[in-house]
Amino acid sequence: MIEKNFVIKVENLCKSYKKIKAVDNVSFSVNKGEVFGLIGPDGAGKTSIIQILAGVLKADGGKAFVNDIDVTKNPEKVKALIGYMPQGLGLNLYDSLSIEENIEFFRGLRLIPDEVFEKNKKTLLEITRLTLFLQRQAKALSGGMRQKLALVCTLLHLPDIILLDEPTTGVDPLSRQDFWNIIHGLVRQRGVTVLLSTSYMDEAERCHRIALMHEGRILLQDRPEELGNLEKVFIEKVAEAKQKAELNISYPSSFRAEAKRSPEPQAKGLRGISIEGGKIIISCHSVTKTFGKFKAVDSVNLEVGQGEILGLLGPNGAGKTTLIKMMCGLLEPTEGEIKIAGYDVKKDRSKVWGIIGYMSQRFSLYRDLTVKENMRLYAGLYSVKNNDFSGVIEMLGLKGFEERLTKDLPLGIRQRVTLACALLHEPPVLFLDEPTSGVDPVARRSFWKIIFKLSRDKNVTVIVSTHYMDEAENCDSLCLMHRGRVIAEGSPEEIKKNSEKISGSLIQIKSERFMEVYDLLTKNFKEISIYGSKIFIRSFEPEVTQQKINETLKNAGIKQFETTLSHVPLQEAFVDYIKESEKD
Repeated sequence: MIEKNFVIKVENLCKSYKKIKAVDNVSFSVNKGEVFGLIGPDGAGKTSIIQILAGVLKADGGKAFVNDIDVTKNPEKVKALIGYMPQGLGLNLYDSLSIEENIEFFRGLRLIPDEVFEKNKKTLLEITRLTLFLQRQAKALSGGMRQKLALVCTLLHLPDIILLDEPTTGVDPLSRQDFWNIIHGLVRQRGVTVLLSTSYMDEAERCHRIALMHEGRILLQDRPEELGNLEKVFIEKVAEAKQKAELNISYPSSFRAEAKRSPEPQAKGLRGISIEGGKIIISCHSVTKTFGKFKAVDSVNLEVGQGEILGLLGPNGAGKTTLIKMMCGLLEPTEGEIKIAGYDVKKDRSKVWGIIGYMSQRFSLYRDLTVKENMRLYAGLYSVKNNDFSGVIEMLGLKGFEERLTKDLPLGIRQRVTLACALLHEPPVLFLDEPTSGVDPVARRSFWKIIFKLSRDKNVTVIVSTHYMDEAENCDSLCLMHRGRVIAEGSPEEIKKNSEKISGSLIQIKSERFMEVYDLLTKNFKEISIYGSKIFIRSFEPEVTQQKINETLKNAGIKQFETTLSHVPLQEAFVDYIKESEKD
């Protein structure tokens, strides 16, 4: 029987797909009014656990309780008690229906009485800010709006338990912040219990407790603030679990801090960043790409120096992939000019293709070929006559995998093979389009170590797009895009520092009486957000604001709390720039 304080309890849960153990003897519990996160990469087992708890997937062993109901025995009985939002951008929606029609459809499924439906609909539309878009079809919504509509449809009957499977994947930072404000609002106001999954380590900080998962197992459970650097902890635990010597690598907190180059003349790019060697290798001038009436890329100006690592950040639909494809010569600009190492991409496309390496978002290898067979194929495409791949195999840590079929490789190793194929002709410029999406933290660290080796030792210029803010911290410079335009440029430190000019300094508040403190502060401060059990307030007069916070809490009889000035996280900075750009 489930313990009294636990709304969700999982005991020795198991689920296999043929020979693969997706869920391997997993146990955890979730308290009432708690946000509990299953954290890990694709294939960790998170989705299988949530689907079992939602009553849509049968377990092979163990027990799973939701409100005293054993879901493994009575899966149908639990469905009326929960709100379940599956993985994907609004996959539970009907694209041909409008926002209002989708809401009406889900109301019919849940058989919600008129009075309850109208009240819940009004409340949910207000907190998601979708009221003005009721007649817009779901297929015309942005990723963030789709997720918010999916959440409305999930919560129409206002369940006490919500299961969310990777709810913010592919969603822009501003919508992610809105989403989390909604979730924490429901928890705070109604005592809702939330179990969610995510592959983003920064999202783990917004949960009350987390379980770090890898290959179907839970490696560690705790409160995020008790664990410190989550990625570092995850890497150590995976290394410990695998007991492989090669994983016991000491990584710097920032690769850039230890990356050295020999002193050379420097030039300044458009972002004012020092470019080693004084050579601009990529330049984009007033680059625009339209598809019909839609501007995917709008008047982008960009310069990248030799050996520089430039990070392209932005939500889905921001124009990152379109810009990369134009720089690679795969798409022709509608307007503007792009030059790679002095070659005009439009006029000298064949020459450009000979000096660049391109790793696309999608897995581009042949699954039924071995690693070495894929490399021979790509060598032929690049007219590389030397079939001795030992150098690139050793550099990318692929020794021992040469005769393995790519379909049988772990995702992180597959990504390295894809990179190897892009490097066979030793290009001076490398384009990486979300190269580590869904890859576990250990493989991501290993991948980035290779990128830095290429940049620092080989002087390769790297353009990389990513949704991971911790990866963005490792870039020399960043280009933030939104709606086809560049909205901010600079080093990660400059991006974060300059964001304070938009929204002010960041004050962090901690207290054991977290919910009571948040309720008090929301009445007095507008720029407030939640990260797990921490409260963030932005202010242009931090000392005055800190004094006001102290007075507000002390007057309410709250004595145990802590306020500190903190650095603005890159995620928060990105939200600042998006808000500022949308004022234009």
